[in-house]
Amino acid sequence: MPDFDPSQTAVTDSALSDLPRAPVKNRLFGMVYEGMLLFGVLFLSGWLFSTLLQQRHALALRHAQQAWQFLVLGAYFLWFWTHGGQTLAMKTWRVRVVTASGAPLSWARALLRYLLAWLWFLPGLALAYLIGAGGWLLLLLPALNMALWASTAWFDRDRQFLHDRLAGTRLVLAPAARPPAPGTHK
Repeated sequence: MPDFDPSQTAVTDSALSDLPRAPVKNRLFGMVYEGMLLFGVLFLSGWLFSTLLQQRHALALRHAQQAWQFLVLGAYFLWFWTHGGQTLAMKTWRVRVVTASGAPLSWARALLRYLLAWLWFLPGLALAYLIGAGGWLLLLLPALNMALWASTAWFDRDRQFLHDRLAGTRLVLAPAARPPAPGTHK
């Protein structure tokens, strides 16, 4: 078995600064795919929380479970963003998160990006809560918030979302995976 050579699979820091920005289409489709993957992550972490704490009713320990899920999501994203800059969905759509200068993310910058990314949802949810929205309005306000947040990419000169601009990060188009050389085994 040949030795693993990280230079053949990893992108160097200098090469990251030369990568083109990820198209908005890749980023948005990646977000949809990420949502499907996160369903499983949140389902399992919710099951674990409910089982370990013997939660018998959905509203019992509701705020503790929300805090737990927030921490689980944070751990998920921070781990992947600081270890290669890509989640599974980001790998599928060839999107990588790097700093504005092209360097890999530190834990602090990844945490800042994670917290700022919640602005996709929180203002719309807070407004719905404050006005006591119900029915379709409860869905419409957060959806409108998400659409407005997504539109910030069209006004940015580098087509970056506002949370990336504020966090000092950018999403780049990662190079396509190269097939293994003939005669090598995986």
